[in-house]
Amino acid sequence: MEKSRLTLTEAEWQVMECLWQSAPASGREVCESMENARGWSRSTTLTLLRRMEAKSAVGEVDGSGKRAFIPLISRDEAAINETENLLARIYHGSMSLMLSSFTRKQRLSKSEIDEMYALLAKLEAQNGEEGEKNA
Repeated sequence: MEKSRLTLTEAEWQVMECLWQSAPASGREVCESMENARGWSRSTTLTLLRRMEAKSAVGEVDGSGKRAFIPLISRDEAAINETENLLARIYHGSMSLMLSSFTRKQRLSKSEIDEMYALLAKLEAQNGEEGEKNA
């Protein structure tokens, strides 16, 4: 599966969080972590790892005589993919509709609003530069 189209289930996301924090990790280490954090059985975790390997989300490496798992996608890439999927599926690709929906239910702090203004100003400047290049 192409990394830009990779989607993770909630359970797969939990395994990825484990690997992003402590990769490379042996199957045993991942199983122990998931048992402690989520109460999952060994077979559940190993099934998830196999499924995620088929999706090219994780890979196996050989290190010092034991096999270990590593993430093949960064947390940032995964977050962007999930956000793009949500935006397309729920909000028909409209960022403003998504933002409007979120802000109706959750108040933004002054610093969050300031961050958004700064981001919008930066995007506006970038769009202006691109427009000048294309003219």
